[in-house]
Amino acid sequence: MGLLVKKIRIFFPPLITGTVVFTIGLSLYPTAINYMAGGTSNPNYGSWQNWAIAFFTLIVVTALNHFGKGIWKLASILIGIIVGYLVSIMFGMVDFSSIGEAGVCQLPSLMHFGVQFEPSSCVALGILFAINSIQAIGDYSATTIGAMDKDEELQRGIVGYGISNVVGALLGGLPTATYSQNVGIVTTTKVINRWVLGLAAAILGVAGLVPKFSAILTTIPQCVLGGATVSVFASIAMTGMKLVASAEMDYRNSSIVGLAAALGMGVSQATAALASFPTWVTTIFGKSPVVLATIIAVLLNVILPKTRDEKKEEEKKKVEIEHKLEEDHKEFEE
Repeated sequence: MGLLVKKIRIFFPPLITGTVVFTIGLSLYPTAINYMAGGTSNPNYGSWQNWAIAFFTLIVVTALNHFGKGIWKLASILIGIIVGYLVSIMFGMVDFSSIGEAGVCQLPSLMHFGVQFEPSSCVALGILFAINSIQAIGDYSATTIGAMDKDEELQRGIVGYGISNVVGALLGGLPTATYSQNVGIVTTTKVINRWVLGLAAAILGVAGLVPKFSAILTTIPQCVLGGATVSVFASIAMTGMKLVASAEMDYRNSSIVGLAAALGMGVSQATAALASFPTWVTTIFGKSPVVLATIIAVLLNVILPKTRDEKKEEEKKKVEIEHKLEEDHKEFEE
């Protein structure tokens, strides 16, 4: 999918990308609310303490975003999490027992689960990775447009995403995705320096090798994370709206956005609606609204008749893409 993305990119104009990003933002709202309430697995889910700390953290993050300057503004989310974490300790909501039980160092074992090729599993995972690559187009577009006001580097991002999953599987890791939650953080902070992101990757790597360090991170209450990230999730939806608004919102485009978002969000919320279908249908189309919304948006954009101006603009972009592909081919030959 990464190697083909330049050829299929024509099917993802700003209207479609915006619809995907907007749906991603909407789909994250229930996650944020569940976090703010303490997490669905928490026996105190929905307690006033959870909500109080969540809103306190949200107030700190919002105040720093709008009134802070320099490092206070850029690190508003991190500072909000730290402050909320300290308050939650005073409320007695942090359990440090997991830190004492965790080991000091643990290395991953190569091919821990072995290798077995089962055709049905290969096909199912292949479909899921292809669909996740489509979601990645929305995530990467929202990241680059929200932070840099430009849309590029999709191919390298998706190829890297695929390679990381192959390497992770060899080390016993589960498949990963381009987590949409992080899109909002980049959009909010505008920090896209590769050294910063590389350092973040190194910290996660250390957390994977040093269980005590990762145990410290897992002691952060979910209500703190919810209060810090709800505004981040909101910024994702707003980025999608900006992308959608960049296209003329006539009856055709309004239908595409409205139907894609409605069916994507509706089916994922009403999970029982797919009860009579095979399990793989529910897994692919019922778990995430992004998949169904993307497919519907792309199909409607292809099927519904375009206006004369839209056809001219599409032809212009098609010529630009073909010209870019020719230049890339020449550079590759050289």
